[in-house]
Amino acid sequence: MSDNPPLLRPDLARALVPDTRRLRSDGTAQPTIGMVSLGCPKALVDSERILTRLRAEGYAISPDYKGADAVIVNTCGFLDSAKAESLEAIGEALQENGRVIVTGCLGAEPEYITGAHPKVLAVTGPHQYEAVLDAVHGAVPPSPDPFIDLLPATGVSLTPRHYSYLKISEGCNHHCKFCIIPDMRGRLVSRPAHAILREAEKLVEAGVRELLVISQDTSAYGVDRRHDLSPWKGGEVRAH
Repeated sequence: MSDNPPLLRPDLARALVPDTRRLRSDGTAQPTIGMVSLGCPKALVDSERILTRLRAEGYAISPDYKGADAVIVNTCGFLDSAKAESLEAIGEALQENGRVIVTGCLGAEPEYITGAHPKVLAVTGPHQYEAVLDAVHGAVPPSPDPFIDLLPATGVSLTPRHYSYLKISEGCNHHCKFCIIPDMRGRLVSRPAHAILREAEKLVEAGVRELLVISQDTSAYGVDRRHDLSPWKGGEVRAH
């Protein structure tokens, strides 16, 4: 593992969150959210999607605890050491900020989290984007700004500019005795082929030079969609 680039290492995957704070048109500060992203590249993609949605709703992103109105901690629960790191990160966010929303794989065990940290505002499971957004809305209500809202929503990237992760599916159909991924992430759900191609095209247009295709079970992509055909630029592409 030591040969991997730092941002590809699961044990060093605390994402570097960009600072997007600025004043609204009336001179007041935007509602601001901080993010701590732990675990694997799949979780990092989830964090990017959550932050992108929040940006589109007018929230600013803070790179530190004290500049945020609330903090989202995207956890990992795959190994005991990852669980311990997640609990430590939640505790640190509570100490430094006090308003913490927990999501990610460890969120599949809410009692485990609230037993250690009963003061968290909410706990949601992996890839539950709407539940995370609802929790943010409850903790820090959005404050629409007509000038900010006219700006197109730009995707938030937590990787260096030259590469990006491209998630093609979620979950796994295998129930290996040594792995808890199906319990945390559910059964295999493959994205439509045209949606993957469209995202890849947009990433390349944005300057990305390397796409890292990821999922829990990449080789099983499309099995759940069987011989599903997706329209793409006047033709069709097959998922499997």
